[in-house]
Amino acid sequence: MLITSGMQKLRTSQGCNMADLKDKKLVKGRRIVFEDGVVSEGCIVIREGKIEAVHRGENAPINEEEFQEVIDAGNQVVMPGIVDSHVHVNEPGRTAWEGYETATKAAAMGGITTIVDMPLNSIPPTTTLDAFKIKMEHAQPQCYVDVAFWGGVVPGNEMELRPMINAGIAGFKCFLIHSGVDEFPHVTTEDLHAAMKQLQGTDSVLLFHAEVETSDIPDSLGSPEEYSSFLASRPPSMEYEAIKLVCNMCKTYRVPCHIVHLSAAAALPLIQEARGAGAPLTVETCHHYLNLEAATVPGKATQYKCCPPIRDARNQEILWQALGNGDIDMVVSDHSPCTPELKLLEKGDFLAAWGGIASVQFGLSLFWTGGSKRGFTLQDMVRLMCENTSKLAGLGDRKGKIRAGCDADLVIWDPEAMWKVAVPSIQHKNKITPYLDMALKGKVLKTILRGQVVYSDTEGIAQQPMGQLLLKTGGK
Repeated sequence: MLITSGMQKLRTSQGCNMADLKDKKLVKGRRIVFEDGVVSEGCIVIREGKIEAVHRGENAPINEEEFQEVIDAGNQVVMPGIVDSHVHVNEPGRTAWEGYETATKAAAMGGITTIVDMPLNSIPPTTTLDAFKIKMEHAQPQCYVDVAFWGGVVPGNEMELRPMINAGIAGFKCFLIHSGVDEFPHVTTEDLHAAMKQLQGTDSVLLFHAEVETSDIPDSLGSPEEYSSFLASRPPSMEYEAIKLVCNMCKTYRVPCHIVHLSAAAALPLIQEARGAGAPLTVETCHHYLNLEAATVPGKATQYKCCPPIRDARNQEILWQALGNGDIDMVVSDHSPCTPELKLLEKGDFLAAWGGIASVQFGLSLFWTGGSKRGFTLQDMVRLMCENTSKLAGLGDRKGKIRAGCDADLVIWDPEAMWKVAVPSIQHKNKITPYLDMALKGKVLKTILRGQVVYSDTEGIAQQPMGQLLLKTGGK
């Protein structure tokens, strides 16, 4: 990859001055993923952090001497920066688990230019306007990529929702089962009715952790050191019954609803039926459900524990098929890290360990490793990890596509390169992940945030944070 400076050429150029070069940059390459899905040669003109123009083909009317900087991606892929709409940063309050500096550095290294932070695991949780302000104060000086925020719906906070919407919250998340932390309690059906009434007419979205308690959990689960015991404790019926409730709520109120981290493929017919009835319902799944299988989880390996759980290989293939046919809209990390003590790594107790998988840094490579061998394309990746995640968070007018007027957020990567996950390269705070030592396909070479390089494989991560806090203004 070649980077040249227009300032170096200025001495010999007769037709431009220094003012013309101010923050005017060019990215060119032979494999740019354009907005219509076509992958071809072209170039992207960037001025003051925005995409000013996009040119396709080899004969674009461009004089490279007019640019302060030219980045030539050659034959590597150029696509929009990834938007990961499901990330738990946990700051303030549980910064020992993760924080904005480490989470956004990991994101930058993984080709992600925007994350959307979940409302729980921080203290206070983002369930009031005051708590939202506290969270922004902590995030503001530390972010290496852009950050937007989800708020939370908990019992009794329905009157806080509209003030948070007015302040720029992207939408709200709720739990239908214990969240894992006591300060973010799960909602009842009555709580949902109250929240839905407040959200009607706001263009805000309600996200659901869709599991409920059911009666078909075995009385005896077996050894807590075996993954099969934990899997039996979270059967697919827990998701199925919860998603049935979500679908009914969505059809009744017509408030946009979103199912986070779908694991159980058995619930897909419910989603299809609700959408067929006009419900404004979207669905995500996660990299761990697409790349890990229950049968291969080692005993005591609690780094694999997440809720809902990783299921069997047949279930996994149905999820991939649903991504291909549009029944699942997007793929996210659900990056949910914690300390080694909470993962109970030495004890290996799947039933007692914290449930969450750390993976924000690896999403691009994880998707491409599994997806490319199943026929998924670069266009599919952009749709599932850039465009649809941006729309969900109300950022579709500025993120997730290579279009004039959008933020100049790009990732340049090598889809043929193989690499192995190793501790020295992991940027998130606690280096606990089921992907350690896994060989992955697709390597990020450069991450560009509003025209500024925030990560390169040769220079590393930018010395100073350049991320911004993103507030939703209603544009989708």
